Amino acid sequence: MDSSLSSKDIQQGVEVPTDQNVLQKHAAFFDRNHDGLIYPWETFQGLRAIGAGYLLSFVGAIFINLGLSGKTRPGKFPSLLFPIEVKNIQLGKHGSDSGVYDSEGRFVPLKFEEIFIKYARTHANALTSDELNAMLKANREPKDYKGWIGGLAEWKVLYSLCKDKNGLLKKETVKAVYDGSLFAHMERERLEAAAAKKKV
Repeated sequence: MDSSLSSKDIQQGVEVPTDQNVLQKHAAFFDRNHDGLIYPWETFQGLRAIGAGYLLSFVGAIFINLGLSGKTRPGKFPSLLFPIEVKNIQLGKHGSDSGVYDSEGRFVPLKFEEIFIKYARTHANALTSDELNAMLKANREPKDYKGWIGGLAEWKVLYSLCKDKNGLLKKETVKAVYDGSLFAHMERERLEAAAAKKKV
């Protein structure tokens, strides 16, 4: 599925705020009823909305909510419903990541540019599968197995859903992940495609 953003989409949202928690905006897409909490069934619905299959959405919902619920609810008794608190999503940041979000969930432009300066060898503004693998390997912190798995899962799902027909993950697409606009764009794109099919 080619979910790269058009130049129009990019012009509407290219500047990523660096003084606010854009990680919250990124996560809020999965808060389907906008109550500040993301339950596993909402994670499942959000993944389905952006084109993930049933199995990936099911496994992803379990993996994401089990991994983030406790971290984003500090001092609270564990819940068997495994909700994620959007306002505390920065507490769920894992190690071995790109550093594009800082510890407060703010966007770090220099770290974003660094991804493409260091790893985009074939095309200056896109990553191939091999280049993505090289970045993930370079980001690994010693013995941070949870971080390795978290980073691998996030980037591989993103690549699977958003690579273009040439197998490239474009820079504007990656930026839209970080500014929180990509998921809504992908959902809208899928809804429009489904509506167009019904008219035929």
